[in-house]
Amino acid sequence: MNKLIVLALVGFGAQLVDGALGMGYGVTSTSLLLVAGLSPAAASASVHFSELGTTLVSGASHWKLGNVDWNLVWRLGVPGAVGAFVGATVLSRLSTEAAAPIMAGLLLALGVYILTRFAVRPPKAVVHAARSPHGSKFLAPLGVVGGFVDATGGGGWGPVSTTALLSAGRTKPRQVIGSVDTSEFLVTLSASIAFLIGLGSAGIDWAFVGVLLLGGLFAAPVAAWLVSRLPAAVLGTAVGGLIIITNLRTLAKEYDILGDHRGLLYLVVVALWLGFVGLAVARYRRTAGAEATTDERDPDALTRA
Repeated sequence: MNKLIVLALVGFGAQLVDGALGMGYGVTSTSLLLVAGLSPAAASASVHFSELGTTLVSGASHWKLGNVDWNLVWRLGVPGAVGAFVGATVLSRLSTEAAAPIMAGLLLALGVYILTRFAVRPPKAVVHAARSPHGSKFLAPLGVVGGFVDATGGGGWGPVSTTALLSAGRTKPRQVIGSVDTSEFLVTLSASIAFLIGLGSAGIDWAFVGVLLLGGLFAAPVAAWLVSRLPAAVLGTAVGGLIIITNLRTLAKEYDILGDHRGLLYLVVVALWLGFVGLAVARYRRTAGAEATTDERDPDALTRA
């Protein structure tokens, strides 16, 4: 019972992060399910089944608040569904022993990417285009890769798709986040179908699916509202570090890294993580201070923005 309550809180927190950053639900939830003892395929399948509900509610919430570009949703989501089906099929056929370090390594890499992306070069919020100007030549390959990574890693649609679109700097951040979150329903549905074909329902813990879904459903509307109000750089850096620590533990045990001195490795990584969080907080304060000074000097600045 205690484990289910913890997982419900994980689902709430993961969806809150995902809805605010456009990433994080899958990689966070899957990392913790692996720690709870699920096999990689079962963990990814459980997360994707729970995401059928959370992505639907999250997409509806973003749509209601005007955060969705439907052209971007379809052009990105349909190729993403194809990549997810292939990725889930591949993962279903791997043995648990082979899949565990592969998934942990992939999640660790995504964690490093998220942390450094938000701590070192956070996405800029100065773009005002409400519709994405990108064509299928850019969005189709991005969707296929993002969907494949998402299914095989138990998460990754947001880290791949959201960061690529934000890095391009051609669409308003809240439109990117809302559209990627909405298109994720197609990716999740495709991956879930592939997992059912490859695994059947026996390997999936439906209690875990239910509590993750419940927690995520409560968080989805809140996250859509908070998307333009949270310091994304600080939140993204914190989440990236959590993902790194969780999956580093799996890899360290798998390959017996440092043996009895493994605690030293964790200590160093945590110290670096806290340093990056401090960097993100300092940058956010400088930026907020600069914007406040500009507004004081020019009262019409917000009207023109």
